[in-house]
Amino acid sequence: MAEISDIKGGVKTHQEEKTKEPEEFRVILINDDFTTMEFVVSVLMTVFHKPLAEATRIMLDVHKKGKGIVGVYSYDIAVTKIKQVHLLAKQNGFPLKCTMEKA
Repeated sequence: MAEISDIKGGVKTHQEEKTKEPEEFRVILINDDFTTMEFVVSVLMTVFHKPLAEATRIMLDVHKKGKGIVGVYSYDIAVTKIKQVHLLAKQNGFPLKCTMEKA
């Protein structure tokens, strides 16, 4: 809550500031023909902190449907996670891609 002073009357009034919820973004893994299923599961468990069963389910979505939704995050967190995925994939010689879209 911010206080604003009325210059003319010398009276202090309270003005409530409205905060807006941050926009949310879906993070999506994209299938390719080279990245191993094991590596995708590993990425889901390490970068996105998914338990093995959920990581396996998402990996199967990626494999069978061409893409899989990993989670919904604020913009900054989504961008950071995407960068982590791309860095890990590059370090391990895989072309795994990750993207985001507005939720």
